[in-house]
Amino acid sequence: MTPKYLERIAIYPGTFDPFTIGHKSIVERGLTLFDKIIIAVGINDAKRCYRPTEARVRHIEKVMADEPRVEVISYDRLTADVARDCGAQFILRGVRTVADYEYERNLAYANRQISGVETVLLYTLPELQYVSSTMVRDLDRYGYDISQFVPDSDQLRQ
Repeated sequence: MTPKYLERIAIYPGTFDPFTIGHKSIVERGLTLFDKIIIAVGINDAKRCYRPTEARVRHIEKVMADEPRVEVISYDRLTADVARDCGAQFILRGVRTVADYEYERNLAYANRQISGVETVLLYTLPELQYVSSTMVRDLDRYGYDISQFVPDSDQLRQ
């Protein structure tokens, strides 16, 4: 008897404030590995977000509207719990620097220990390594054009 096909689902968590071209690249590349990606916009009281959660969710939904294998949700609890509740077997993360790697490695160990969910790290494309949400927020805050860093950046204003 042939085993039933198991859909490979990954959750891609972050605050995404804002969702950059680097984030979009990770999702697009992740779709070559997974059948479905759930972009999970975290509500993190420890981080002061520039845009409300609902605005970030709407923006990502518009950016990814042409990709039926992507779903966008918001959450305010442990990522491992959200992954389990969504049926995700994987957590997808992007790594830009050695510091990112160290941080992600420790989270991956903890998430696997408490939930059995595996973390898959994708290295950021070299040409996007310098793009961070923090940098883009600062540019935006001081009135600079962020359209080269944020897909559909005009949607952020709506």
